[in-house]
Formats: sequence, structure tokens, C-alpha cells
Amino acid sequence: MNAERLVTAIRAGLAELADPVKAPAMQAYMKSAMPFRGVAKPERSALLKQVLADHTLTDRVTFSAAVLELWRAAEFREERYAAIDLSGYRAYRRWQDPDLVPLYEEMIVGGAWWDYVDELAIRRIGPILREYRPRMTPIMLAWAHDTDLWRRRTAIICQVGAKGETDTDLLTRAIEPSIAEPEFFLRKGIGWALRDYAKTAPDWVRCFVDDHPGLSGLSRREALKHIW
Repeated sequence: MNAERLVTAIRAGLAELADPVKAPAMQAYMKSAMPFRGVAKPERSALLKQVLADHTLTDRVTFSAAVLELWRAAEFREERYAAIDLSGYRAYRRWQDPDLVPLYEEMIVGGAWWDYVDELAIRRIGPILREYRPRMTPIMLAWAHDTDLWRRRTAIICQVGAKGETDTDLLTRAIEPSIAEPEFFLRKGIGWALRDYAKTAPDWVRCFVDDHPGLSGLSRREALKHIW
């Protein structure tokens, strides 16, 4: 299968690039139980560019299988990064629709850390949301109330970078259920989402902060960082 050949090539390439001297520091920085190969992002990106050009996946099923094989069977964190990179490869843009959300949800909930979740939220879920709002908005609203921290963070930050395409009603309804939560990643995510949108609509963000006195100090500082 093309998926198997692709996954094998990625794993072999990462093994060849491995730097066991760098690996422990990378693992410690990310507070990761899963070990690293010690492959920095530029080298990993160059490898993926070559391997993905050499191994074409011809259908959605094979594409999803390759992503999930890299993700589920990963022994090193770079393999999971490669799964995320593969999921966003430009040649497979045509498959980015709500039917991929269960795949991304598995990666978000199972990954359960910011380096995975933020990339998936902003660069996978976000674009699908903007293209398929009627189907995606109810999903994000449900995630905003979910008991899982990372689904909630995804709902909050998925519009980072959307600029004028930001759905402010969704942004508001994604943030409000988490305003009183003490969890750092929710408070930071709220501040990040608001700070990013403040580049486009500072007055809206200022009014949002004024209208929500329950925002944590962290969220408030982040939101207003560049507007006063």
C-alpha cells in the first residue's frame, strides 16, 4: 500500500536524521513522556517535503490511514509531528472538510498537549470551520462546553488568524464557558484568541473585555496587550 510505503519512508528518514545528543533536551522542554529522535523542525520539514513528493496518496481512505498509522504507532514525538504535517500537505487540500474532524479530534484529545493541539486547532480545524460554517459551528460550540480541556482550547483558539473572517458570535460563545476556569491553557487560550482578533478589531476586543469582568488577569492582559 502507498500508505505503508510512505509511513516507512518517513520513519526511516527520521531515524537517519536522529541526533541522540539533542533528543533529551527536546523531550525535557516539551515535558514529553514520549521520547524524541532529536530532529529539529527545519530538518524534519525538508525530509517531509521530499518524502511526500515521492509518495503520492491517491484517495482519502489511504491518506487518513497514513496519518493515523504515523500517529497511533508513533514511538518518537517527531513521528506525530510528521502525522500532523502530512495531514496538512497541500496536495491533499481537497480532503479538508468536516469528515476529517473525527481524525483531528482523536489527535487533539489523544495528544493532549499544546504543541499538537495548537497546530491542529488553528491550521486544520480553523480552515474547515471557515469553509463549512453551518456544519462546523455546532461542533465547536459543543467542544466549548466539553469536559476535555483540549477540545475546549481548540474551540477557543480555532479562529486565530482568521482576521476579518472571524465569527465573533462563535468566539464569544466559545470563550464564555471557560472564563471562570482556573486551567492555565484555557486562560492563556482566551487571551491569545482575543489578542489576535484585536489586530483586526481592537474596539470589539476592548468592549468584550469590559463586558466580561470575570476574565482572569492573564486573559485580560493578553487580550489588551497591544491595544492600550
